[in-house]
Amino acid sequence: MKKDSSASRRKFLQQIGATSLVAASAPLSSLAAQEKAEVRILQYERPVSANDTIRLGVIGYGVQGHFDLATALKVPGVELAGICDLYTGRLENAKEKFGNELYTTRNYKELLDRKDIDAVIIATHDVWHARIALDALAKGKHVYCEKPMVYRISQGYPVIAAAKKAGKVFQVGSQRVSSIGYAKAKELLAAGEIGKLNMVNAVYDRQSSIGAWEYTIPKDADAMTTDWERFIGVTAKMPFDAKKFFWWRAFKEVGTGVAGDLFIHLLSGTHFITNSKGPKSIYSTGQFSYWKDGRNLPDVMSGVMQYPDSPEHSAFQLTLQVNFISGTGGQEVIRLVGSEGVIDVIGNNITVKHSLMPEAPGFGGYDSVFTFSKSMQDQMQQEYDAKWTVDQRKRPSKADIVFKAPDGYSDHLDHFTNFFDAIRMNKPVVEDATFGLRAAAPALSCNASFLSKQIVHWDPVTMKLT
Repeated sequence: MKKDSSASRRKFLQQIGATSLVAASAPLSSLAAQEKAEVRILQYERPVSANDTIRLGVIGYGVQGHFDLATALKVPGVELAGICDLYTGRLENAKEKFGNELYTTRNYKELLDRKDIDAVIIATHDVWHARIALDALAKGKHVYCEKPMVYRISQGYPVIAAAKKAGKVFQVGSQRVSSIGYAKAKELLAAGEIGKLNMVNAVYDRQSSIGAWEYTIPKDADAMTTDWERFIGVTAKMPFDAKKFFWWRAFKEVGTGVAGDLFIHLLSGTHFITNSKGPKSIYSTGQFSYWKDGRNLPDVMSGVMQYPDSPEHSAFQLTLQVNFISGTGGQEVIRLVGSEGVIDVIGNNITVKHSLMPEAPGFGGYDSVFTFSKSMQDQMQQEYDAKWTVDQRKRPSKADIVFKAPDGYSDHLDHFTNFFDAIRMNKPVVEDATFGLRAAAPALSCNASFLSKQIVHWDPVTMKLT
């Protein structure tokens, strides 16, 4: 957190007029009698210290690489030791930001050979994630790998094995799993706040050209300035294509589309909140609605997944949606629907709304009883009135609640802090390689389902396609 975080938090509390309420506050049942929804601020007073300096290398210094590095350097005791990127303009950008003495290279293996680098961020095109992760672990580096962890499901197993063998910290970069808001949603669900979970609706929409990955392509982009031959070192041979290099998420040859970019955020969050190992069946469909710019992966996509009954949770259905030309203007919501209410996770904030069934069964109104004879209606009405009291016929009420993260809160910073804490304290991370594959596999299966028009079957326990 920034130094002014406590002041921001106090200001936020004053603005909403709430008392100081924390994640471990009074049981929600005590609010049931209140008529108005209560707004609570989630407590965030995380102590941050640097016991040992960690020297960091960045492999892939594009949009996410920039964001990741900027956030990582906010953690005390983290220093930048080198940057690798294939595009010469980004290496120039790195030296402009950090000085001409900064070590830069276009060959990630040269960066991994450096003894003064303890950990690396892998923020390259998806197709390179597994190869670089394996090489980094073999060189004894701790790894922060952007999502999806792998480009193909089969690549996940050697990454998991390599992380275990190396004994190094391996964390996947879906930052929401470190969110205090998601932690609260997890707590509420486990406490039965919305009854028995039966459905999750997850949406991540956008409405902009940049959101649809139509990034600005530099004027000097060519096969030489992008080191194209090195770039296609793990793919089939392809002629130079600036779009495939700079808009890579949109192309199945090098990226994983909306499934690998945004479905996986929704999957990671859902798995964290529900403690789920994953779905047993996956079906997806998509279309090209607006961004008909040469891409071969959809700009509108939906998925349906069935999660089995398990020790961690009851059976539930997950629906996924990404719309890159959404008239909503864009939204990110995970809605957990239970038998007694709904938890909406919107960014790092959550709302809880309740809808409880009356004890008595329905009778009258939009019901078949009015189609019976008058004598039968009267007889059944008398029996119903004798069995059920007025109170038993009413729906119980329970106050809605809003939980908000403090002003300035960053789950991205928390995620990196967790990564570096794990390195310093030799403790587990929240999103290791096994978690990463369990999130990546259903996302990648959405692409497979879309392309094959078939249901994909997956064993979430053994992590195998069936």
